[in-house]
Amino acid sequence: MHISPVVRQVRLRPILKGCLTAIPGMQRLLPPTRHADVVSAEYCYGVWLKHLALAWDAGLRGIPRTLAEFGPGESLGVGLAAMLCGTSRYYALDVVERSTLASNLPILDELVTLFRSRAGRPTKGWPEFDDLLDTDLFPHHILGDALLAASLAEPRVAAIRRALAGEAVAAGAVVVKYMVPWSSKDVVEDGTVDFILSHSVLEHVEDLEGTYVALHSWLSPGGMMSHQIDLTSHGLSEKWNGYRAYPEWLWRLMAGTRPFLINRQPYSVHLDLLEAHGFTVVRNLKRYREDGIERSELSPHWRDISDLDLDCPGAFIQAVKHPSPGGRVSV
Repeated sequence: MHISPVVRQVRLRPILKGCLTAIPGMQRLLPPTRHADVVSAEYCYGVWLKHLALAWDAGLRGIPRTLAEFGPGESLGVGLAAMLCGTSRYYALDVVERSTLASNLPILDELVTLFRSRAGRPTKGWPEFDDLLDTDLFPHHILGDALLAASLAEPRVAAIRRALAGEAVAAGAVVVKYMVPWSSKDVVEDGTVDFILSHSVLEHVEDLEGTYVALHSWLSPGGMMSHQIDLTSHGLSEKWNGYRAYPEWLWRLMAGTRPFLINRQPYSVHLDLLEAHGFTVVRNLKRYREDGIERSELSPHWRDISDLDLDCPGAFIQAVKHPSPGGRVSV
């Protein structure tokens, strides 16, 4: 059997981990992958400023009252950043419990300090959005002094802190819900969410079509969603798209019985699903890389992939459920 040079360079750790998950009970014993950066307040602050600034430029007007974050992972800091800007209801939906409400109390306090000091975005990253910020790299045109004075008022911050600590909060004040695992679109009432956000999450979802159906169901008319999608190998191959060289038997070994890995769906599939399920794309940014595997190295499963998808390691896509008149989005 011919094995391509790319397959010979496959990383053994993902294969071993996938095989171990086939042993009953082993999945619970394997240590989860930890990402120290995503639990930092600065990281969460930067992610929220990025999605907010780009959404505002794409037509969002006003801070969303209700935010759903899809796949928050180890920290709820992105949603808490939104709450410190005025969001009242935050739903965090995940398939595996990686965080707790109480563990986010220190992040909340650090975020309060960042917003009160009007700190500039901490890291550059992709896509760049500095031209949508002021000279000190803060979106003052969105987060004005009057807005932040109200959203950062101590009684309101205290209410968010009590919600994280599991204490009773006055009806209508703030709501923080951590929903794990979410199993169907019925976990959120139809048409009640103004803004949905995910950051390097949709590439992990197995039922991608069902997820887009759920996202459409949750959004209110005129609501917007914002997704950064990482289409690289996530360390499963030496080259960023090397996993497309792996035969299916090898991929099945890697996947094992893990609740999620990467779904391998290319950029064009996301665009097709958005169109098929009632979204209008208002921002579509696509990355390009030329240092991946060649077309000749693709496995039979991916042999017909387009050049557009072969060279795309990621995308940043924002879409609305139903554009309001004039193409602007109001929440």
